[in-house]
Amino acid sequence: MSEDEKRSQLQSQTDTTGTDDAPLEDYQSTLPGALGNIDNAISRIESVLLAAGVLLMALNTIANVIGRFIFQNSLFFSEELNRILIILITFAGISYAARHGRHIRMSAIFDALPVKPRKALMILIAVVTAIFMFGLAWYSTQYIMTQAGRGRVLPSLQIPVWIILIWVPVGFFMTGLQYALTAIKNLIEKDIYLSTGVLEGYDDDELEI
Repeated sequence: MSEDEKRSQLQSQTDTTGTDDAPLEDYQSTLPGALGNIDNAISRIESVLLAAGVLLMALNTIANVIGRFIFQNSLFFSEELNRILIILITFAGISYAARHGRHIRMSAIFDALPVKPRKALMILIAVVTAIFMFGLAWYSTQYIMTQAGRGRVLPSLQIPVWIILIWVPVGFFMTGLQYALTAIKNLIEKDIYLSTGVLEGYDDDELEI
C-alpha cells in the first residue's frame, strides 16, 4: 500500500459513518520500535477489557431476567456485578476513544489556524491531556488506597470495594499513555494526528449537520 493510500485510509477514520460500518481489524501501530509495541499492547488490553466487560454484562443481565421471570428468583449479585462491569467498560473506553480520536473536541479556533500552529497546538493539547490523565491516575490510586484501609466490602459479593475501583487508575493511565504517544506521533510525522492512528481533518463527502 502506498503512502498516499495509507494516509487516505487513516484520514477516513475521522468520518464516523465510515468507521462504524467498516470491518474490524487488528490494530497495528505505525509508531517505530518500542513505542509501537507499547501502542499495540495498549490496544490489545483495551479490546480484551471492553469485549469481556460487554459480554459479561449481557450474560449477567440475561441470566437475571431468566431467573426472575422463569424461576421467580433473581441473581442476588447481579446489580453489583453490573456496577463492577460499568466501571470497567467506562475507564477502558476512555482509552479506546482516545485511540480512535473520538473524544469531544472544541475545534473552532483549532480549525481556523494555519497548518504549523495547528500542529503545535495539537502537540500541546496531547501533552497537557496526558499530564492530566497521569495525574488523575495518581489521585485515583491514592483514593483506592484509602478505600482499602477502610475495609469496606460489597454486601452481596463480599468483595472489597477497592478491588472494583482498580480499573479507574488503569483506564486513566492507559489514556495518558495514548495521548503521550499521540504527541510523539505528531513530533515525528509531518501530518497532524488526532491519535496515533487517526489523521486530523474531514472527508470531502462528510456532511455537516
